[in-house]
Amino acid sequence: MTQLSRWLRGVLLLISLSGLGFPVYALGLVDLDGHPRDLDEFTGQGKWTVVMFWASDCPVCNAEAHEYVLFHDQHYETQAGVLGITLDGKLGRARALRFIERHMVDFPNLIGEPAAVAGLYTQLTGEPWLGTPSFLVFAPDGRLRARQVGAVPAKRIEAFIERESAASP
Repeated sequence: MTQLSRWLRGVLLLISLSGLGFPVYALGLVDLDGHPRDLDEFTGQGKWTVVMFWASDCPVCNAEAHEYVLFHDQHYETQAGVLGITLDGKLGRARALRFIERHMVDFPNLIGEPAAVAGLYTQLTGEPWLGTPSFLVFAPDGRLRARQVGAVPAKRIEAFIERESAASP
């Protein structure tokens, strides 16, 4: 399937979701209470932001969640925070909430429909969406500095942030 075909499938999915009565904001990112949110609210705020794209049924996401909870707790007050974005969508909201409860996730999380989240990833990175988990690392000024598809230990992201912070004036 070509990249254009995947994009068109995503657009058609978004159109069909709106036709099913999903509110317009459900086609973008919302917080877990259903309020529309924008990625820019969480990036470029003077701290590094690690965006973790996850799904409740992703085995790797389930295995790594605790690492990112610890990373967030250790760094949020000083240097970096985590933002979760789940692909569980409106219909999977209950599963997403169980994931958050099971892993005691205390960093902010947004929820989006799979095609919308995949489109956001592609828009931000210029790369096709491959799946969960995926990570984006934004510098304190809001610029995207790194991306990683697949499992990555939190210590590796921590080392990247330390290295990049030391290199910046």
